[in-house]
Amino acid sequence: MDRQTATATFPSAAAAVADARRFVRKVLADWGMDEVADDAVLATSELATNAIAYAGTSFEVSCRLADGDVEIEVRDRHPTRGIEMPGVTASSGRGLPSIARLAESWGVSYDRRTKGVWFRLPRPGATGAATPADGAASEGAFTADTATRDEYAVRERGARGAAEPVSEGAGGQAREDRLAGGASEMPVAGDRLLRSPAAVEAMEDGVVTAREVLGAEGAAVLLTERDGRLIMGSAAGTAAEMPLGELSVASLTPDARAGSAWVAADASDPTAAALRASSLAAAPLESQGRLTGLIVAVSSLPGRFDDSDGARLGRLADEMSLSLEKARVGELERSWRGWLSFVAEASDLLAGTLDQERTMALVAQLVVPRLATWCAVYTVTEAEPDRLAYVWHADEDRSDGLRELLEHAGAAPPTDASGTWNGLATAPEEVRAAVGDTATDQVYAFPLIARGRRIGTIVIGRPAADRFPRSAIELAEELSRRAALAVDNARLFSAQTAMSSALQRSLLPPGIPEIPGLEVAVVYEPAGEGSEVGGDFYDVFESGRLPGGPAPASRWRFAIGDVCGTGPEAAAVTGLARHALRILAAEDLSVPAVLARLNRLILGEGERGRLLTLLHGEIAARRRRDGVTIKLTSAGHPPPLVLDPEGGVREAASPQPLLGVFDGVEFHIDTVELRRGEVLLCVTDGVTERRSGNRLLGDGHGLERILADCTGLSAGAVAARIQRAVRDFGPEPSNDDVALIVLRAS
Repeated sequence: MDRQTATATFPSAAAAVADARRFVRKVLADWGMDEVADDAVLATSELATNAIAYAGTSFEVSCRLADGDVEIEVRDRHPTRGIEMPGVTASSGRGLPSIARLAESWGVSYDRRTKGVWFRLPRPGATGAATPADGAASEGAFTADTATRDEYAVRERGARGAAEPVSEGAGGQAREDRLAGGASEMPVAGDRLLRSPAAVEAMEDGVVTAREVLGAEGAAVLLTERDGRLIMGSAAGTAAEMPLGELSVASLTPDARAGSAWVAADASDPTAAALRASSLAAAPLESQGRLTGLIVAVSSLPGRFDDSDGARLGRLADEMSLSLEKARVGELERSWRGWLSFVAEASDLLAGTLDQERTMALVAQLVVPRLATWCAVYTVTEAEPDRLAYVWHADEDRSDGLRELLEHAGAAPPTDASGTWNGLATAPEEVRAAVGDTATDQVYAFPLIARGRRIGTIVIGRPAADRFPRSAIELAEELSRRAALAVDNARLFSAQTAMSSALQRSLLPPGIPEIPGLEVAVVYEPAGEGSEVGGDFYDVFESGRLPGGPAPASRWRFAIGDVCGTGPEAAAVTGLARHALRILAAEDLSVPAVLARLNRLILGEGERGRLLTLLHGEIAARRRRDGVTIKLTSAGHPPPLVLDPEGGVREAASPQPLLGVFDGVEFHIDTVELRRGEVLLCVTDGVTERRSGNRLLGDGHGLERILADCTGLSAGAVAARIQRAVRDFGPEPSNDDVALIVLRAS
């Protein structure tokens, strides 16, 4: 028995869905199972999205190969949080319905710490492969009847390909009855058959055969639409020249509606009248009890056909019905897979940005032109009602006119359910006239609901003559649910980023003082996108005048530090350290005494305290004005470097313990005489530990070599050179804060 297993764990982040898909595709490619890769990737995508959206934990994807069958499981770490179903308990419609269609079998397993949803795909070429379930859901929609967790037992596909529980009881039977009843009441949409080359070929062959078998002047296949109309599918002979008049299922004879073939001797028959024929023979095309259409043979002579002609046409209709049903299912599956792929790709795109304006623009551009001719996105905040945030039209020349029309139209419907919208009719007549036919477009509105509240509305439109198919409406509903989460995430991220930026600014000095005889340059770059407060900080400030010295002479202090970690806890220690440094320096404490007091303060914070590396120094002007004297202490911090005018580089301080670990630590001073033209460089480990593969920037005296190339540069130029070197060192953005201070004696 051939068994193989591959497992990977992914974080609870939107980008992890794409990583999970890539993992599954690579594993199946390695196993030579490319034929089932598309189904496996789509199903994995839905389950991974489900795990992130509802469980909110990291998740594990396991692929198992046994006897050629592939079993994939997505397991999250929240067993008590139930699986959501679209239209029943879920607000975003992910996961289980698509698994029921894609998989040969699937199920849910629980243990004390995890919950997993698994599905099995048959080996390529195996019989019994899954096909889309029929009924109302088979027109490309995700639907779900009321279900409980008990019904999420192992499910196996029945003879017709529908997902059925192994054991259900009365409730399950009632659900089957409802599905069967709904299917028989709804005609098949003929436009889908016209999109299938196999169906078109079957219809063309059928009308040729019918004409030959019956010796008719013409023959045609008429297809049903959802609204009951009959449309021309294919025609041959004189039928190809006959315009199809207004004809619907309701106007057919009782025999036709009962599913029997019939013969009309004159033009009194509605079908004969619509085809302008003097007589006809006709037989219904059926699919699982639903009317697909009619096949008819026509003649310009009254009484041309008899009952035997009707019987022969009925047998031909039975054969054609099978061919059309096979073609319809194939087209349905192709359309449905495209539906799933579009939703999965849209989810990836929406998850790829955390900018609110860009997210709304992306939503509109996903809708146009695939689902609608134009799209508008409204947003809602607590401070203001619906605001028109973004407008996109397939014809860019019409975008401005559409925006003006929407701005003068009624407010976007404050509803929690999707539906048609007649707001364009409320715009002033002159505005409607200026946009022409756009003012009469048919319009649908879809609420953006995230975390139980409405945050906006998507409005889409098409020309009045171009009706919205049901699949487009359902796809827009699904897209609006996913877009709502993306927009809300972007909104929360923007708020968090603004808050973090404000907090970060409060932890940095408002400005750098001018120090006679010394050039000062600083650089600070937070890691990532600025959504979290970093742990690096710097400060340069005046600490007091020299006792008994000339009036202009002063002392200055500088500090550069790195708190372990990021976020609010690190920010609290950063704020404590920066403000304590200034307060203690104002008390005229020496540099070692300041560090000793700060160490006790951090230890006094208990569990809230964080480890802190700190380089703190005092600057004093030299008597001959030929540089400055710096007394400094490096508490667990990367050592400062001195660059002399000849290009030599040396370390300027000895290592001492970092803060927040041991009480009673005694610190000592290292003195640096910084002469004219010499540079003192102080950095955090975001510089020395900048990574490129397995290499660090500081490896092998890397920072020293970069600094040596800065001979003769000003302090600002040195800072810029180091900053650029850090950015260019690795292909990926730095994942750590970067801070540096450059002091150059002038």
